[in-house]
Amino acid sequence: MISMKSAALLVTPGDYGLLSDLYQFTMAACYAGEGLDQRRASFELFVRHLPDHFGYLIAMGLAQALEYLENFRFGPEQIAALQATDIFQHVPDRFWHLLAEARFTGDVWAVAEGTAIFAHEPLLRIEAPLWQAQIVETYLLNTLNYQTLIASRAARMRDVAGAEAKILEFGSRRAFSPQASLWAARAAIAAGFDATSNVLAALQLGEQPTGTMAHALVMALSALEGSEAKAFAAFHRYFPGAPLLIDTYDSVEAARYLAQQVKAGMELTGVRLDSGDLVELSQTVRSLLPQTDIFASGDLDEFEIARLKQAGATLDGYGIGTKLVTGAPVNGVYKIVEIDGIAVMKKSSGKRTYPGRKQIFRRQTGGQIVGDRLALADETPSAGEVTLLQLVMQAGQRLRPDDSLQTIARRTAKTLTSLSKAVRQISRPATPEATVSEALAALTAATQQRIAAQSLKAVAQPQVRQP
Repeated sequence: MISMKSAALLVTPGDYGLLSDLYQFTMAACYAGEGLDQRRASFELFVRHLPDHFGYLIAMGLAQALEYLENFRFGPEQIAALQATDIFQHVPDRFWHLLAEARFTGDVWAVAEGTAIFAHEPLLRIEAPLWQAQIVETYLLNTLNYQTLIASRAARMRDVAGAEAKILEFGSRRAFSPQASLWAARAAIAAGFDATSNVLAALQLGEQPTGTMAHALVMALSALEGSEAKAFAAFHRYFPGAPLLIDTYDSVEAARYLAQQVKAGMELTGVRLDSGDLVELSQTVRSLLPQTDIFASGDLDEFEIARLKQAGATLDGYGIGTKLVTGAPVNGVYKIVEIDGIAVMKKSSGKRTYPGRKQIFRRQTGGQIVGDRLALADETPSAGEVTLLQLVMQAGQRLRPDDSLQTIARRTAKTLTSLSKAVRQISRPATPEATVSEALAALTAATQQRIAAQSLKAVAQPQVRQP
């Protein structure tokens, strides 16, 4: 067996093609063997149910999805590694030719990043040769599910904290992988955070990394140089005025010392509290350092931020880590909805899908979202409706450059203001559901009848294909 073993387990564009589940390849091989690989298919990516306590999701991850599709390839090494397994011994040669010549040649329709979406509404639709549309599923779900989760949580935290608070993304050490840490930083900033502490992410995104200091510096320098004050002085020697972490030993005593230094002329832009009673501590520190920004960190989320504000904490900003980059997932799914112009659907209990290529028509009044209508892609919007799914890639070529993070962040902020308070609340929110157009309802009923008839025919006349 040819090995591609690497302890680093790094993902590069040259490996994108193989970053998929095995069944994508086995299905693609089956399509090739049956002569179906080039049939035009449409798949849609959507969520059936919102996570608990979520009234909306913020679509995110499209830029990385399109970058993946642009780089969709299989090099000789990847093909040889697949061939060396004992899995594909009986597949047709055509399957290997498909991989060797692979390029994504399909169309992509997508909701703009930073847009609120609800259950059963497609974030993205792929229209491509069947084998291509099938094999890209895993990567698309990975990036869109994770970044949509991060963006949705970040938007909720920004909404609760308010526009004036400074919110920093501190989640790199808790993200599910180094790659996830980069995506999390991007999604958080695009959904309203001010900056990230992840240096690589910030520089790749054209942003300025931000952060403070850790307890280790205070403990090390205190032990070697005699006091916490020496640690503060040493840090400011190289980073003048930088925010200081003051809860290593005694937050109040540290604040008292710094208050004296500020009166004597020290520049101090902020202090960070990472433990203790953040309400009481922030109030005490504010009384001692009235002109200094106070930041809080330590397992914060939208619920804790809301509690702190309600309890009277005097905080200017938050560092958000674990509760942003982990938690209940966004369970987006990717389902075929049409093949060769024939609408298809899944009828499984609790997992039924709507057939046919679809469009989302959104109606707003006075800047507020009134409701969405889930319709067929060839339907036209009614008066006052806007279409959310736009063609962003055609025949494998992008139609426009990626939106900037600033553009997406503005869109997210505008989206939040368009949602009702009932939808935005973080506990027991309203969960809007799109109405179904008459045409889509009729197609659903007709497709169900066709599937039922086909099932009955198969039972009455079972056929076994001979090898």
